[in-house]
Amino acid sequence: MDRAFGVVRLGPGDLRRFRRLNDLFGEVFDDRESYCRQPPDDAYAARLLARKDTILLAAEADGAMVGALAGYVLPKFEQARSEIYIYDLAVVSAWRRRGVATGLIDEVRRIARAVGSWVVYVQADIGEEDAAAIALYDRIGTREEVLHFDIAP
Repeated sequence: MDRAFGVVRLGPGDLRRFRRLNDLFGEVFDDRESYCRQPPDDAYAARLLARKDTILLAAEADGAMVGALAGYVLPKFEQARSEIYIYDLAVVSAWRRRGVATGLIDEVRRIARAVGSWVVYVQADIGEEDAAAIALYDRIGTREEVLHFDIAP
């Protein structure tokens, strides 16, 4: 497994990385409409980068972003605990199968232990193009069969 990359958590002042993270998601997911068309302004991005409950991670190699993860710490009501939801995880094609996704998830797991989260969870689409992600999640986690519904506000 190639570990010639580092993982960094974005924080206040990381506007350049924040912009690159959105570009990477738009590129990897082939969804520039969602990720790049109407990016948040600098003030919104700065507030987001300062939040402790927002987890934005970048995997970098030789000054280039090769992977990214966006997640959220979700406080629970039924017990004094939280869980972490991995919302997006993407790796550029040239860096796939080299440990980047696992490195990003390992960092989320470290953060989860540090903040006392009881679980980290992720959802995966079930298309043929998602087989590698599903194989990774099967290897490192426990699968739950659920239905996901989007409900318009």
